[in-house]
Amino acid sequence: MLKRYLLTPGPTPVPEAVLLAGAEEVIHHRSQEYSELFLEVTEGLKYVFQTKNDVLIFGASGTGGMEAAVANLVSPGDAVLVASNGNFGERWQQLCEMYGAEVTTLEYEWGERVPPEDLRKALGERDDYVAVFVTHAETSTGAVNDLEAIGAIVRGHPALLVVDTVSGLGAVELRTDEWGIDVAVSGSQKALMSPPGLAFVSVSEAAWERAGKATSPVFYLSFEHTKKALENPRPQMPWTPPVGVVQSLALALEHIREEGLEKLFKRHRILGRATREAAKALGLELFAGDYPEASAVTSISVPQGLDGKKLNALLKDKYGVQLAGGQGKLAGKIVRVGHLGYFGPFDIIIAVSALEMALNELGQAVPLGKGVAAAQRVFLEEDAW
Repeated sequence: MLKRYLLTPGPTPVPEAVLLAGAEEVIHHRSQEYSELFLEVTEGLKYVFQTKNDVLIFGASGTGGMEAAVANLVSPGDAVLVASNGNFGERWQQLCEMYGAEVTTLEYEWGERVPPEDLRKALGERDDYVAVFVTHAETSTGAVNDLEAIGAIVRGHPALLVVDTVSGLGAVELRTDEWGIDVAVSGSQKALMSPPGLAFVSVSEAAWERAGKATSPVFYLSFEHTKKALENPRPQMPWTPPVGVVQSLALALEHIREEGLEKLFKRHRILGRATREAAKALGLELFAGDYPEASAVTSISVPQGLDGKKLNALLKDKYGVQLAGGQGKLAGKIVRVGHLGYFGPFDIIIAVSALEMALNELGQAVPLGKGVAAAQRVFLEEDAW
């Protein structure tokens, strides 16, 4: 029997109690019981987003939430600014183009971070941008953009700040209101420790005003329909929701409240640091650099001459450890270790140990135990558990 370990940046492991909550008897989505549960989840999401704004819930993946943001805010011909430093930055660009926007893209190498001052310069060159789209934690590389600095810059411009924090929410510090983020998008299957199936979108007053003027056609992902259903005497989603996922999420959010945001972010910072130190101890290159905010996923460059796809296949098929490979142009070139959500020290030790063994088996001699020891030292130094 091969015991399996899921160490990808999404979907992520789900606590057994959270899984069982989703397996409870299905309740009707128009009942008072469901409305109470739905309100509980909505308030829990506001806590994690650190916002007093509306948080809308959609039966969709994170990409569905991203499309909802574009569809409700952007009209054909609108000028928008996209900062792209990875696969999901490119997704913002693709969505905006699909809805007919005039897109200006600031493109950066995958793995780099967006320099906030570049946004200041771009916004200073024209005043008709209706929105700036940026990624918080870029899942494809592990790079984390400085939203606090970006928010301070965009606040001086009439454009809205729209953020993909699908991998960031709950893993990397995010202060939606304090940092001036108008729309933040996330999903259930990452740091919120729940099964896939729900997307969340926080919407500021300025974003609501903009949505009231936008002319792109939208139905299932409509902000307006979703808010009306939220304001119903029995608050709900306008369409049939994945009830089991909502039930699971309610318990996961309860666990997050019990841990508290300060401890939550500290735990993720330590997990990220331990993973990076382990990789460095093995002589491996960190694809997206080494900085404290990289708390969601660590991307490691595959040594020259080694096929990353074979490495991932060996880890999964022989050792039962599933990491993520590179996306798009990084396929076969990096491996990504997820450590967001339901993760603790020994998850990282398992991942590093398996990586050491697999590299050696493929002819890449790394010192067995050296990466594990580096991770252990971090956990002992931090004394987080």
